[in-house]
Amino acid sequence: MSHEHHPSAPGSLGRAFAIGVALNVGFVVLEVGAGLWTHSLALLADAGHNLSDVLALLLAWGAVTLSARLPNARFTFGLRSSTVLVALINALLLLVACGAIAWEAAGRLREPVAVAGGVVVVVATFGVVINAATALLFLRRQKDDLNVRGAYLHMAADALVSLGVVGAGLAMLATGWVWLDPVVSLAVVVVIFASTWGLARDSVGLALQAVPAGIDPAAVRSFLAARPGVANVHDLHIWGMSTTENALSAHLVIPEGHPGDGFLADTTQELAQRFGIGHATLQIEHGDPAHPCALEPDHVV
Repeated sequence: MSHEHHPSAPGSLGRAFAIGVALNVGFVVLEVGAGLWTHSLALLADAGHNLSDVLALLLAWGAVTLSARLPNARFTFGLRSSTVLVALINALLLLVACGAIAWEAAGRLREPVAVAGGVVVVVATFGVVINAATALLFLRRQKDDLNVRGAYLHMAADALVSLGVVGAGLAMLATGWVWLDPVVSLAVVVVIFASTWGLARDSVGLALQAVPAGIDPAAVRSFLAARPGVANVHDLHIWGMSTTENALSAHLVIPEGHPGDGFLADTTQELAQRFGIGHATLQIEHGDPAHPCALEPDHVV
């Protein structure tokens, strides 16, 4: 059997995540206060959106931190899968928040409330600056880490959302159309829902040990079957150990016998490079018909 692990993420990322979380938590508090003061649902909705930024950053930060935790006798994979549970909880809470904001926006459309457009513009402008600054924290590292790339893209997209709120505030100042506030709120809900739905779908999949997105199990099976001396591949399982790390286990039937450690080292290295599977466990079998593998049928787990 062979095991290969990705090296833990550099500790320097922790500082970037800490700064990003602090900036966004401060901005959420500012937006909630300003939204309540000015009766702006758009600001409150955008505060909910920026709360999703905080949750996304904490999730990414947690994944980086947990990847460095060592396993023990009870948690033999460490605490990597806790990030999956956190992602699922966050997604459910955000979906509930979407429903609450949409309900309030519908009421505001029926009975519009005057909003201080100038305050909306000022606060949302802060949002553009903070989201853009947070995105820049991860700009250089996002090319090397999918987890960091997710945080970077999330923050960059949210800078654009805040620009939309700025536009709504300016339009209200120019036209006096207070109905623009709940309309923008609904637009923000759509953005939150779109990103949260993907988070919920992927979290449920990871919690149920589905093959992680971006990995083609047929391609992995074909790769293993094409390795020198392999006559058959069965009991193939691919799952996510966390939101950033993937694992695999498989039985390889090699009639000539064990191929040696070099074969295992090369195979696990290729799995990591080609498919992003950093933890591979491979069992070698001779295929003796007198001792068939009980796990060979596809329906047997």
